Amino acid sequence: QVQLVESGGGLVQAGGSLRLSCAVSGGAFSTSAMGWFRQAPGKEREFVAAVNWSGSRTYYRDSVKGRFTISRDNAKNTVYLQMNSLKPEDTALYYCVTHPSGGPWQYTGSWSSWGQGTQVTVSS
Repeated sequence: QVQLVESGGGLVQAGGSLRLSCAVSGGAFSTSAMGWFRQAPGKEREFVAAVNWSGSRTYYRDSVKGRFTISRDNAKNTVYLQMNSLKPEDTALYYCVTHPSGGPWQYTGSWSSWGQGTQVTVSS
């Protein structure tokens, strides 16, 4: 049974930075793509970023391009999301995902394993 544990969330002022981490155990981490989704109160869960198994390809939603960076360390079974120039609209519960099931990565149904989430709050 794969387990994903997110950490690194918190409260930050607009313009600040946070780095989220997601430690994965119990699964084939080094051969699986990884991603991040987020969900703000009253809104749909949305794709944020994804990285392929080797880290050579990354994908981002338009609103975070140039501000967020996804990376992975296969030796540590960990994926990261570096978030810079944070905005109040980035406030959400951030989820780590793995084990894509073949569909487009920007859809929630395309990922089979999810963490519990870590809260990011950006104050204006």
